[in-house]
Amino acid sequence: MKILITGTAGFIGFHLAKKLLDLDYDIVGLDNLNDYYDVKLKTDRLKESGILEVKENAVVESKSHPNYRFIKADIEDNETVARLFETENFDVVINLAAQAGVRYSLENPHSYIDSNISGFLNILEGCRHHPVQHLIYASSSSVYGSNTEMPFKTTDTVDHPVSLYAASKKSNELMAHTYSHLFEIPTTGLRFFTVYGPWGRPDMALFLFTKAMVEGKPIDVFNYGNMARDFTYVDDIVEGISRLIPKTPGRKNGEDNDVNDNNTRSPYQLFNIGYGSPVKLMDFIREIEENLGIEADKNLMEIQPGDVPKTWAYVDDLFDLTGFRPKVSVKEGVKLFIDWYKNYYGV
Repeated sequence: MKILITGTAGFIGFHLAKKLLDLDYDIVGLDNLNDYYDVKLKTDRLKESGILEVKENAVVESKSHPNYRFIKADIEDNETVARLFETENFDVVINLAAQAGVRYSLENPHSYIDSNISGFLNILEGCRHHPVQHLIYASSSSVYGSNTEMPFKTTDTVDHPVSLYAASKKSNELMAHTYSHLFEIPTTGLRFFTVYGPWGRPDMALFLFTKAMVEGKPIDVFNYGNMARDFTYVDDIVEGISRLIPKTPGRKNGEDNDVNDNNTRSPYQLFNIGYGSPVKLMDFIREIEENLGIEADKNLMEIQPGDVPKTWAYVDDLFDLTGFRPKVSVKEGVKLFIDWYKNYYGV
């Protein structure tokens, strides 16, 4: 089975590619290696999978995995994406490429429309004209916006996003449903909940806090620390994705066929993918402090625009379908990240 994974120089895409390569899938990775954060971190991730050099709009082969090839390209480039779909004949597509970050969407809104809307449309068009067995794509817990009922369920109304990033991800879900309905493309959307772990993104809290503490700088703690997140270790995320690959939604004689009862007759499904239990931000920080042996100098601040005070994923439907529940605790996961950080940066 040949799988296209977009965003394979990114945090989750890198880990997913490694997981699926170990399962002997034939992988084509795609990433534009933009400078939203340290490009060296992205190229080092690729090197871990044997991609030692990249060429613009050209496929290169991994030196360590004969079943892995990579192309440096942008999903916003319609011609390149269309040509890739035409020449490769993918069985499955997993779209993780996106402009990420809630706070950055306040500074550079156009990049979210270009990548998350226009780029995703190119992926959908590729699946339309070169049919695939399954399209899996990244959504986000941010779509829940100002919802207060806990835990968050995919059946909740999510019509009030509080950031452009969230709005772009909700748009992805609507676009996917439209293409599932019109063109019979089986799609699965995944609302990720605060993913963390080794090789993580430098703009995420765990990375930011660790870097600042190691450098003897204060950390910015928003909402005066009164935050809670459903922190989810990256290995649990990619395990969930891998188990969903064969779980293709289908249309059943015009009857409702959405496993999470989203009132659709299209081959479309939607899941939260999170640990399933929120952790207080101050408890999360204490785990970092214990692993570093450093007490953080905390700069307590007001909540930022676009942020929400708490997230909590309902994941029983994902378990019912796949038999898998995330299992890496914050205590274990933070330690694994700190160990990686110390090794990678020579701390």
